[in-house]
Amino acid sequence: MTPSLPVSAALDEIVRVSRALGGDPSFVLHGGGNTSITARGEDVTGEPVDLVLVKGSGWDLATIEPAGFAPLRRERLEALLRLPHLDDPTMVNELRQASLDASAPTASIEALLHAHLPGRVALHSHADAIVAVTDRDVPDDEVASALGPRVAVLPYVMPGFPLARLVADTDLSGVDALVLRNHGLFTFGDDPDAVLARHREIVARAAEVSGIVAPDRSDAGENDIPPRGTLETISGLRADIARAAGRPMLLRQSRSGRAAAFAGRPDLDTATTRGTATPEHVIYTKRHPLVGRDVATYASTYRAYVERNRHRLTAPVTPLDPAPRVVLDPELGMLTAGDTVRDVAVAADIAEHTIAVIDAADALGGYRSLDEAQSFDIEYWSLEQAKLANRRRAPLAGEVAIVTGAASGIGRAAAERLLADGAAVVGVDLDPGVQQAFTGDAWRGVVGDVADPAVIERTLDEAVRTYGGVDMLVVAAGIFPRSQPIADLDDATWERALRVNATAPLRLMRAAHPHLARSPRGGRVVLVSTKNVAAPGPGVASYSASKTAAAQLARVAAIEWAADGIRVNQVEPDAVFDTAIWTPELLAERAASYGLSVAEYRTRNLLRVEVTSAIVAEAIAVFCEQLPATTGAHLSVDGGNDRVI
Repeated sequence: MTPSLPVSAALDEIVRVSRALGGDPSFVLHGGGNTSITARGEDVTGEPVDLVLVKGSGWDLATIEPAGFAPLRRERLEALLRLPHLDDPTMVNELRQASLDASAPTASIEALLHAHLPGRVALHSHADAIVAVTDRDVPDDEVASALGPRVAVLPYVMPGFPLARLVADTDLSGVDALVLRNHGLFTFGDDPDAVLARHREIVARAAEVSGIVAPDRSDAGENDIPPRGTLETISGLRADIARAAGRPMLLRQSRSGRAAAFAGRPDLDTATTRGTATPEHVIYTKRHPLVGRDVATYASTYRAYVERNRHRLTAPVTPLDPAPRVVLDPELGMLTAGDTVRDVAVAADIAEHTIAVIDAADALGGYRSLDEAQSFDIEYWSLEQAKLANRRRAPLAGEVAIVTGAASGIGRAAAERLLADGAAVVGVDLDPGVQQAFTGDAWRGVVGDVADPAVIERTLDEAVRTYGGVDMLVVAAGIFPRSQPIADLDDATWERALRVNATAPLRLMRAAHPHLARSPRGGRVVLVSTKNVAAPGPGVASYSASKTAAAQLARVAAIEWAADGIRVNQVEPDAVFDTAIWTPELLAERAASYGLSVAEYRTRNLLRVEVTSAIVAEAIAVFCEQLPATTGAHLSVDGGNDRVI
């Protein structure tokens, strides 16, 4: 065995090969897999310590850094592995105590197995091709024969201590690879690059045997097929899923042609109820998808599954919500649900890879996953229950907002606040910069005039097909025409102000209404109005009149839409100067009309404070996140105005 390197050199090696392994989604999906390397360290007294640097829980192999590995005392791990039994909470506690660094992440549940394997380096993946070959009703020796020499094949057992004990009791002489049925592949040895090459070699052989065609970027892409089904159907399905879950959830329609074709299989129900490709997938997708759209029956079936199996656990069971995470429907194709955009994406990726595994295994004679009881043991594993208990939910998690005028000013500030509070947001603006206003998959920018019905249609399509529906509508887009006395006011200026400030909100509210009415927590509309509704100034007739028309529209909507559970409220800011409408020239012009300097004009309120877009966004967030019994309200955000008061 090659002598162990110092910690820093060992970390450089394991980070490099871990990223190479984790960079291929057909090997490792969303934090799955784990790796390790031995190292020589020192404790606080200066005494040398043999360590196993094991990937920490929650780190992704594709992007892992040195801080993602837990330095565990190898001697302690080997002593633990000699025990006849070790329950999960005790094992996790012992792994933490075995760490040389209390601030290091919690080590992978497979740490004991890593410590036992011969060689300096161990790499573990859940490669699609390996799973496709092993998720079948064939003998272990047939699988081993297919994968070549020096490969040991073991039956499925629970990850953690049971699996580590099984491996410890297995003769690994002449073996440099372990294949775990329904689970994945370990390769091990002294040379990191040789271990990685061996891993790839075995997976390539499994791919040749199975004929698997793993999803690639184009296969799971954004625009494989045209949109399918109506927006009302999708937002209605999302409402049913949220009702079953007991909380708002996002729902995304896949554009994958492969998934849509699978959803059209005549034997879909039979094909998809045989369990997940690997055990931990049940945590993200449940044991099987919803076929069709009958969410209530799916939820009832799930609750019955929990009742049938809860006797398997010694601790009290806290049932998970019974809502599906994957939906396969002949008309809609594949849709995935989750609390966050990441949850939705993880479910979609896992579903795509599961489809590939099922197709390949069926072609080899028949796909077979874990049975119901084994799946339940993983889904309700005490370690997973503990993670869920510690998970914190953002105020707007699972909810969707449309914000107009989102490229700058109040609209941008509102979008930023809603994103920070957990919402998925679709922003609309004439400025092409709206598309890049924010990064991340929870943001979509639509370029265009929000008074244009075609732009409204694109906006709703983005909100519903990408995120599942519309819960909040923040109408912040507006124009402030140049100052003109009524005697000089031209028709074009008047009509443009009405179109942008009044007609556009009408068209968008009207189009969004069916989706707002299906919002799990009740739809919310917030109109960014103005103090000019109550206290207009000279020279701004087109602005004041058009904004007043929009304010009246919102008041009527509050009356009409209350029966649909939709709350319609208004914020009325004044003198918010970090917006696109306030050019230096306009600011100077308006200050002069009041006989004030620019500095005086900026704080011409009772509190003598400057009102910013972020302050207005805070008021918008209050209406979106709180006040469930408030509609038709007007909230001044102007520093205090004696004319309004």
